[in-house]
Amino acid sequence: MDEKIIKTEYSEIMQKSFIDYAMSVIVARALPDVRDGLKPVQRRTLYDMYELGIRYDRSYRKCARIVGDTMGKYHPHGDSSIYDALVVMAQDFKKGLPLVDGHGNFGNIEGDGAAAMRYTEARLEQVTQEAFLSDLDKDVVDFGPNFDETEKEPLVLPVKIPNLLVNGSEGIAVGMATSIPSHNLGEVIEAEKAFLRNEDISTAELLEILHGPDFPTGGIVTNKDDLLPIYETGSGKIRIRGKVEVEKGKGGKTNVVITEIPYPMIGANIGKFLSDVAALAETKKTADISDISNQSSKEGIRIVIELKKDADADNFINMLYKKTRLEDTFGVNMLAIADGRPETLGLRGILKAHVDFLYQVTTRKYENLLAREKSRREIQEGLIRACNVIDLIIEILRGSRDRAMAKACLVEGKTDGIRFRSKESKVMAAQLSFTENQANAILEMRLYKLIGLELEALIKEHEETLANIYRYEDILERRQSMTQVIINELDEIRKKFARPRRTVIDNCAEAVFEEKKQEEADVMFLMDRFGYAKTIDMAAYERNKEAADSENRFVFQCRNTGRVCLFTNTGQLYTVKVSDLPYGKFRDKGTPVDNVSSYDSAKEEILAACSQSELNLYRVIFTTRMGMIKVVDGGEFDVAKRTVAASRLQEGDELRDVTVWKEQQTVVLQTHKGFFLRFAVEEIPEKKKAAVGVRAIRLSPDDFVEAVHFTGPGEEEAIPFGDRQLELSRLKIAKRDGKGTKARA
Repeated sequence: MDEKIIKTEYSEIMQKSFIDYAMSVIVARALPDVRDGLKPVQRRTLYDMYELGIRYDRSYRKCARIVGDTMGKYHPHGDSSIYDALVVMAQDFKKGLPLVDGHGNFGNIEGDGAAAMRYTEARLEQVTQEAFLSDLDKDVVDFGPNFDETEKEPLVLPVKIPNLLVNGSEGIAVGMATSIPSHNLGEVIEAEKAFLRNEDISTAELLEILHGPDFPTGGIVTNKDDLLPIYETGSGKIRIRGKVEVEKGKGGKTNVVITEIPYPMIGANIGKFLSDVAALAETKKTADISDISNQSSKEGIRIVIELKKDADADNFINMLYKKTRLEDTFGVNMLAIADGRPETLGLRGILKAHVDFLYQVTTRKYENLLAREKSRREIQEGLIRACNVIDLIIEILRGSRDRAMAKACLVEGKTDGIRFRSKESKVMAAQLSFTENQANAILEMRLYKLIGLELEALIKEHEETLANIYRYEDILERRQSMTQVIINELDEIRKKFARPRRTVIDNCAEAVFEEKKQEEADVMFLMDRFGYAKTIDMAAYERNKEAADSENRFVFQCRNTGRVCLFTNTGQLYTVKVSDLPYGKFRDKGTPVDNVSSYDSAKEEILAACSQSELNLYRVIFTTRMGMIKVVDGGEFDVAKRTVAASRLQEGDELRDVTVWKEQQTVVLQTHKGFFLRFAVEEIPEKKKAAVGVRAIRLSPDDFVEAVHFTGPGEEEAIPFGDRQLELSRLKIAKRDGKGTKARA
């Protein structure tokens, strides 16, 4: 077998492969089609349920059966993606118009997932069957082969409503994402009717009909004036807040009750909201909270926050809007597949695309119906005509040898071989000229059709057929007639399935929260070796001083209104507001510093910690693993940023020690190979934080600084070295940048 080797650039292959992959994800997985508002997995799942006969007026079927059939026939991308799509289409807190009627545990608004597919059941919703799938038998959309070309699947569903607006969509593709809010079905239909009547209607005029998003969780959109540019461009930010009511509680207390939440809060964010409210009390941001409870149920959201007596409820509600996710933003990016490519569309663009699609579907529908009625008319006319000469036809049938001879006589007037009773009959038979379809219908006609009443019914049916043909031709020839048909269908859907608006659209003033000024006081900062930090009052520290000093890695005094500075081995400085740390009892666990800063305990290590106020009074000595050293004025670290580069490092180097220079007179560098170099701190030059520093000790190629020690006036410090204690004060004072002295272990 001859082999042909094709040489090509590896970069070209990678580029082509990635583009093919990206387009597959964009078009065939992540983004909805503007025409039916569905992603491929949703479309295939609904079509499979339609094919399986799982209709709204029939019994439920196991979701495992639906998922398995969909995966085997149309969507070979794993069962989890299909079941997830099925579950979302059944969740009324995620979809403004659920498309699937779920039976069993389909999850809840608080983030609990659905039960396994083997336990749940589903069927189509009535609106899905009537507005999404009803005309599939009329050849209104194109079908294409499935992944293995053994089945046919619709490339788009003949959806009669702008589902992209009604249910919205969220999806992440390659290099792009879509985020479309849901809208009220009745308003969307009215907006589309207005567009059908006047395609030049402006976005502003449409927004007088479709007032804005209508989230299934309700809430209040607070930036009504920003909606016009959002719906014109297809992108922007909608600010939405939860609905809050104030009720009288027990003992003269006030209850703040949250009855509706912002749409972005659904799921695990409800639990995050509860913990954030609790944290407001724990961190002393507010002293108004007496109790908090989540009383939500199937009937709806009900989160009750009990306030203390004389608490300002309005100010507290504003604090919730400012400090928690009770007010959040929904990023709008109306990206969808239009004409086979991703495109960001405004409100008019979406409506135009769907209206054009409706005209295409309606045209194909009535062309199909017209063809059926014309075929029916042909047969009806043949049967009526046959009834008028039924005696002759019976004579032809009785005189013919077979069906073919009788059919030839009926269609072409051939009388050869047929026995007639008279010459007149033969002459009349020769004049017959039925069509092929009419002849077949006559030959298959049953005798009961000759009854008088049956003949009258046939004539009446023929009149109805003629009326239908006239109506269908009018619809196809006159755009105005077709428009009215579409409007009538939209009105019917609106009448049956529209519901009142849930989300309020308004212009609300920004929440103003008057934060009570914290009384400034001294506190003790404690951080253990696991990175858990907290603050306690001075009296609690004095009572537990011995335990606090022994159990914690960093212990120092600071102001509760100040900041704590954390230096790491990677040269970073992280500043943390003392007010962000939990303030409580000595035995409280505290919070990981990872939670209140950008510090990553998995990638770096904290070498030193001190208060910002202390840092401003002194200078800081930095020593690296590769033997570089410098002094930096502490005032350089008094910056607004929460994360700054505290020291510049050479490639492969890291900080070994960070020390605040107070009364230290000498520094002792200890290397891995046991060399010690002691020199005066005054020899270290002062540099900027962006400088690398100067060399402190000459290291052999495979040696490095292992520890840094400082001694003050009159201090006699000994460190363990080998099997003995090494007294640092007895080391000879040398000059910086020496090799040091090898110590005996």
